[in-house]
Amino acid sequence: MSHRVRIGMVGGGQGAFIGAVHRIALRMDDQFALVAGCFGRDPENTRKTGEELGIDPARCYDTWEQMIDQESRLPVADRIEAVSIVTPNHMHHRPATAALKAGFHVICDKPLCISMEEALDLQKITNETGKTFALTHNYSASPMVREARERVTSGKIGTVRKVYVEYLQGWLSEKLEESGQKQADWRTDPTRSGPVGALGDIGTHAHQLLEFITGDRLTSLYAILDTFVEGRALDDDDMILFKMSEGATGTLCSSQVCYGRENGLKIRIFGTRGALEWDQEHPNDLKVTEEDGAVKIIRTATSAAGEASASLTRTPAGHPEGYLEAFANIYHAFANQVRGKNSSLELPFPGIEDGLRGIQFINAALESNKENCWVDVSEGDN
Repeated sequence: MSHRVRIGMVGGGQGAFIGAVHRIALRMDDQFALVAGCFGRDPENTRKTGEELGIDPARCYDTWEQMIDQESRLPVADRIEAVSIVTPNHMHHRPATAALKAGFHVICDKPLCISMEEALDLQKITNETGKTFALTHNYSASPMVREARERVTSGKIGTVRKVYVEYLQGWLSEKLEESGQKQADWRTDPTRSGPVGALGDIGTHAHQLLEFITGDRLTSLYAILDTFVEGRALDDDDMILFKMSEGATGTLCSSQVCYGRENGLKIRIFGTRGALEWDQEHPNDLKVTEEDGAVKIIRTATSAAGEASASLTRTPAGHPEGYLEAFANIYHAFANQVRGKNSSLELPFPGIEDGLRGIQFINAALESNKENCWVDVSEGDN
């Protein structure tokens, strides 16, 4: 096990969803050993989760503070090297800060945190400590998303003019939070989700994806944040117009009240010499429209895909790979950086700057919605 990165987890106990996803991802390439954890606020939950995972009971801690303190006291060869944070949004900043200050690398679920103050603090501490910080915007690690980025940034579709991105779900079309469903409960609670609901949960994925593929940044936006389900405290539907620094314009829609939609994350990019389209529910396909109007589908693990895409592809052609594999690609790249191994990819995983951009995006959207006007994204940080 000496080659594996020793990692501890905060959150992700019984009844959680995303913790299990992270554990599959960190095990997929045998790059990590999960050796410690505080898997929930209830010590009994942590004990049972640790028992199921085969973790030494002495390293299943009642609190995340205890885990970071006790692990930092162990011999260097035994203590954890990294912390995976898979809690609700309001519990990202404090464990991440403590882990970084204790000398541990951090991989954290998105969004980065719930305020600009927290985001700037994490950026400062990450830079000061020099530790690796990864944010699991997993879709950016899909092979065909990487293919799309390479085609856009290399100029194959010319200058980008229009970008349309949407992330549509329907699971919160009813007031599911009143049923006791855990995932709905915290996502609709401002004390745990932060100041936004759907925008933070899935809108930030759409935002990160469009900036990642285009290699460009939003400069201003006009946002309408709606709450369609009566009595819900946070937005469940968002519509945003935006402008980008290189002149492109577009729309971003995120909704969790679209009946029948599952995880409809789609992006379309139109340039002066071609266009691209990707749908995460069909992740192996990238639709390419060429300058002469010819339309073709680029598939993973085929000779039509480039080297960057191939570096993230895990299975032979024709085998679907998507959500879990993309998470694993981020964990693999994170492990390599922790071990000091260079990646052949530019931007091998989303980091602290992506997290900061996400909070700027959220704040700008909140201000725009409140003031009913266009807002500069770089100024959405108050």
